[in-house]
Amino acid sequence: MRPMSKSAPKQIKKDRLLEQGVSLLLEKGYHATGLKEILDTVQIPKGSFYNYFNSKEQFAAEAIHHYIEPFILRLSGHLQNPELDGLAALRTYYLELISEVAISGFKGGCLLGNLMGEIGDTSPLCRDALLDAVERYSNLQKTALERGQQEGKVRLDRSAKSMADLMLNGWQGALLRMKVEQSVEPLKAVCQDLLDDYFRA
Repeated sequence: MRPMSKSAPKQIKKDRLLEQGVSLLLEKGYHATGLKEILDTVQIPKGSFYNYFNSKEQFAAEAIHHYIEPFILRLSGHLQNPELDGLAALRTYYLELISEVAISGFKGGCLLGNLMGEIGDTSPLCRDALLDAVERYSNLQKTALERGQQEGKVRLDRSAKSMADLMLNGWQGALLRMKVEQSVEPLKAVCQDLLDDYFRA
C-alpha cells in the first residue's frame, strides 16, 4: 500500500467543499449561498477557504465541473454497455434521472440550468465553466446519437449535434416546469417525444 501524498488530504477537503457547495448552490442559488455556511458544514475554518479557491466565483466555476462529472461518467457507462444501442443507452440514462428526481421530491433541478439563469451573463469565469460543461455533456449525447444512426436506430435526416442540442434544451425547460408543477410528467414527455419518437429512424 502506497503512503498517502501530502496533497491527498487537501484534495479530500477540497472535494468535500465542492460537494457541499453543489448541494447548497442547487438548493439556494449562487447569491444566497454563503461561504461560511459551506465551510461550517465541512468544518473548515473560514480563513482556510482561500487555500483552496481564489474567490467565490472560482469556487462556483469548479463546482460546475464537479457537478457535471458524475453525469458524464454515468452516461459513458451506459454507452459502454454492449447490450445497449446508442439510443437505448440515452433512454436508459434519462429514465434513471427521472426516477431519481421523483425520489428527491422534485428539488434542485439542474445546477447548470439554474446558474445559467442566475449568473450566466454576469460572471465570465462561471460562464466559461458552464459553456465547457454543456459542450462536454452535449458532445457525449451526440456520440450516443451518432452511434444510434450507425446502428439504424436514429434518423439520418437530422444531424446528431442538432438532436443532442434539442434534447439538452428540451430537458432543461422540462426541469423548470417540473419544479413548478411538482411532477415528472414534463420530463417523461420530453423523453417520449424525442427519444421514443422524433429521433427514431
